[in-house]
Amino acid sequence: MTRTQLDSFLLFLLGCVLFVGLGVGMERISQVSMLDFKELYYGGRCFLQHCDPYREADLLQVYRSAGADRPSDTAGLREVVTLYINLPTFLVLTTPFAMLPRGPAHLTWMILTAACFILAAYLMWSCGADAAPAISGALVCVFLYGAELLLEVGNGAGIAVGLCVIAVWCFLRERFVWAGTLCFALSLLMKPHVTGPILLYFLLTSGENRKRALRTIAIASVLGLFAVLWVSHVLPHWNSELHANLQIFSAHGGLGDAGPAGLEPRAHGATTISLQTVFSLVRDSPGFYNPASYLVCAPLLLIWAVTVFRRRFSLQSAWLALAAVAALSMLPLYHRQHDTRLLLLTIPALAVLWAEGGLTARLALLLTAACAVLTANLTIQFLADIAYHLMLSTRGVSGQLLNLALVRPAPLILLVTGTFYLWAYVRYSRGAEAIAVIGYDRRKVPARGAPYPPEESMGWSTGSGLRW
Repeated sequence: MTRTQLDSFLLFLLGCVLFVGLGVGMERISQVSMLDFKELYYGGRCFLQHCDPYREADLLQVYRSAGADRPSDTAGLREVVTLYINLPTFLVLTTPFAMLPRGPAHLTWMILTAACFILAAYLMWSCGADAAPAISGALVCVFLYGAELLLEVGNGAGIAVGLCVIAVWCFLRERFVWAGTLCFALSLLMKPHVTGPILLYFLLTSGENRKRALRTIAIASVLGLFAVLWVSHVLPHWNSELHANLQIFSAHGGLGDAGPAGLEPRAHGATTISLQTVFSLVRDSPGFYNPASYLVCAPLLLIWAVTVFRRRFSLQSAWLALAAVAALSMLPLYHRQHDTRLLLLTIPALAVLWAEGGLTARLALLLTAACAVLTANLTIQFLADIAYHLMLSTRGVSGQLLNLALVRPAPLILLVTGTFYLWAYVRYSRGAEAIAVIGYDRRKVPARGAPYPPEESMGWSTGSGLRW
């Protein structure tokens, strides 16, 4: 390990200390301490006691009988716990934690969240440290520092995203593949709207990657079918009750409302980061902002899918493709700020472009760093506090622009960053295809202005038999 790589590793360790220190510290004093975990924990206890967690009255009774309902809790905080909106697969996976007393279950969940996310961050750091050690260390530090809310509220995205990133590393590095398959399947069962687009990449490619994706789907299908049958046997009406809960959750002024009325007053918890929150400033109606979001995102995701399907696989292009879909897939559907930790996948992609050099490398650094900063929990809370004190109005062009800058920076930077990495992926894939067809020897490409960096210098191998 060189001196620069050692410094980079120290930055990674600093990020781990900030992540754990801030997360544990805020968890002990925050009003929303382990709020999301309470929903999972008491939902599981309700299920084990043969009552219905999808019925708000049943879950509230279990919550109060355990003495967890505090007088200081607002109606909104209580609704987060008692309005169960998770799939049966998630309910079954968290049931083992509900068998434990709340203290040990709470501690075990925090340790598992920290372990999964830190391991995922380390693997992404290791993929980028060879080509861009200082940058990779600094960005991983920011991503870790910005994820403290995962430990503060105990959201399941910390484990789901961590398992997904670990699985991606296993697949692309071709190490511990079966462990990666199981991680991917569990992540898919927990957060299918987060993990699904990443799995789609491996499904659209050819060869071993497609086989691994199919195995992942098979394992997830078996486990998911078992969970659904079990829950359906105990709770025959869970489907209609979940649908009703989702309608309440996404109603005007509800916690899942993408419009201005759905914003938390001072960012107590994560905010919605889908593109609907931007278009809602123009017209606060789902009939407008949902189609508008789909209209913007659908062409970009279609270009991405066609490119993945038609171009041959290489390790470097894989990282670019994953970085693009990690950002773009969060925009058309409902996502919370926790899910942006999937942007760890942009670090190896940045290393690919940084090794290439030039304006593209500098743009990649600027956008990825902006993504890491503007999607960090503390940044979002700080900007929301400013907006709250300024009493911003959404009326007029000036009010809309201020709201975009202070309250909704995440979807904008995700759109710009995802579009940039999509452009880089399409460009890189075309260049790699042309070189492969023409039969260039990469050693004959001049060092200055060379279109693509040697994979050997980054410690990578295509694994596809492609010769340059």
